[in-house]
Amino acid sequence: MRHTRTFRFQFLIAAALLIVIHPVAHAQAQTSFGRLQRQTNAEMAIQFVAPKGSPYRLETSGDLLRWDAWLTAVSTGTNTHVDAAAPFLNSRLYRALPVTGTNYLTGDHLSTTNGDVVFHPINHASLVMSWNGLTIYNDPVGGSAPYRGLPRADLILISHVHGDHFDTATLNAVKTTNSILIAPPAVYSGLSIALKQQTISLANNSSTNALGVFVDAVPAYNSNHPKGTGNGYVLTLGERRIYLSGDTEDIAEMRALRDIDVAFVCMNVPFTMTVTRAASAIRDFRPGVIYPYHYRNQDNTYANFQTFRQQLGADLGIELRLRSWY
Repeated sequence: MRHTRTFRFQFLIAAALLIVIHPVAHAQAQTSFGRLQRQTNAEMAIQFVAPKGSPYRLETSGDLLRWDAWLTAVSTGTNTHVDAAAPFLNSRLYRALPVTGTNYLTGDHLSTTNGDVVFHPINHASLVMSWNGLTIYNDPVGGSAPYRGLPRADLILISHVHGDHFDTATLNAVKTTNSILIAPPAVYSGLSIALKQQTISLANNSSTNALGVFVDAVPAYNSNHPKGTGNGYVLTLGERRIYLSGDTEDIAEMRALRDIDVAFVCMNVPFTMTVTRAASAIRDFRPGVIYPYHYRNQDNTYANFQTFRQQLGADLGIELRLRSWY
């Protein structure tokens, strides 16, 4: 049996944002929304309280009729999430639902015509996505430990040969005998015979359809990554287009991208590009959502996101999602 309580909050703020909070409680484990606070940049910080270890899904709506999953998480007790889309919306409604079973991936959701994509950051340039019954790995490294408890990969994308993006031992740990790997020719040529049998060699400006996922290999290069040796990827999942930059500068091919819903863009020095160059390129191709990743610098500092946010600006409606990759 599931009990539902509904709370309504109204805020007298410039954007006239209406927040409806619809927490759901298990019969024996109460959940509730706590403080909601408008940030100085107009984003909304949302506090959600649930028993530690219990999985939940937060959903959003604009009209109480259609609800879209926003994120799935496992409670740490008192949880705070920042809604980076709030500055661009006139109204926003929230509710929380319990997640049952064990077949779920935590992370941010993106609705498509064929179910949600869920984005689960791992570390640096490694992430896992789930969509339409598939589990997609991007640049898995670090051995088996970072992926413990996650589904094995159906599809694996490898951007280039550097060790923070490509590791044979990790590939063998996360794949199955039915997994499909996609890699640039410079990676493919160095694979074992066994791995080559599972790998599609995809050069810059080539495309393939793997397991119903349309994959475009786009150039990724700079002075540390010779042109033609590495790939960025654009995945089409349902009608959504997701860009994974690989290691690159703000090249013309990136700036020419169009109709990107979600972009994962590298920004570290000296190996990829500065936040200034990244922000300039992103303003050119205008994705709906931007995730900075691969943002640890050579001296173990991290990209300056305050500067990045200022230079990205809010005038183009690009939602900036800052997530923990380290």
